[in-house]
Amino acid sequence: MLDQTALGGHVTATTVSHSDLIGASATDVRAAIRSGAYTGHTAGLAAGKLQCNLAILPENVALDFLRFCQRNPKPCPLVGVSDSGDPALPTLGHDIDIRSDVARYRVFRNGTLTDEVTDITDVWADDLVTVALGCSFTFENALLSNGIPVRHIETGRNVPMFRSNIDLVPAGPFGGQMVVTMRPIPKHQVDQAREISRRYPQAHGAPIAVGDPAQIGISDLGQPDWGDAVDIHPGEMPVYWACGVTPQNVLLNAGLPLCITHAPGHMLIADVAEDAETTILT
Repeated sequence: MLDQTALGGHVTATTVSHSDLIGASATDVRAAIRSGAYTGHTAGLAAGKLQCNLAILPENVALDFLRFCQRNPKPCPLVGVSDSGDPALPTLGHDIDIRSDVARYRVFRNGTLTDEVTDITDVWADDLVTVALGCSFTFENALLSNGIPVRHIETGRNVPMFRSNIDLVPAGPFGGQMVVTMRPIPKHQVDQAREISRRYPQAHGAPIAVGDPAQIGISDLGQPDWGDAVDIHPGEMPVYWACGVTPQNVLLNAGLPLCITHAPGHMLIADVAEDAETTILT
């Protein structure tokens, strides 16, 4: 069971599971992650709160990356930017420390994945800028609330993610192809799922494709590039959304001396509502 203190209800357990954190607040989920008690994926946690993909990169290329996000808003919906060298993200939460509040990070050096860690304090530098991007996890609660099944949540898995052949608009050293997520949706609910997700432009918005995976360059839905495969039942259609793992490929291809991202499926959970019109906290 989840062990909580009487002061603020912060998580103090040595180890907690995904099921322990169902229903916990964003603050308590971050506390479990910060303490090292939880290192798993964040799908289905802190329902109703914005979940964020991350790109942490040197200040001298941050403006080009922000241009890239502006030109590719579907896979890279910008929701927050830090000051240089500051691990806080005050527009997303009062107590966020980006060095420890994500369950798993990926560290890339010169275009190569060198480490996957649960804390980046040791690699933090004064010239790093954190860019937070919206995540499709945030609209899944709305799908479930409207009776639309979300298979990977039902089965306790991470969402399947695939490389596509959809070209992105380049900026500076950044470019490449889009990564997409796939969710099987009953055929009679596809239009409803499209309209629901359209309400969340900060979380990738409406789908980018429905149906045959070959149309967007995917050869086998049973072999995702990231995440876990899920079954597609009779009467369902595969539906594809732009994915915030896209910047990981883009950053990798750019060959930066250092950049840091979240591990796929391991998001920063913010304090702001997933449908908030603004992410500024006072």
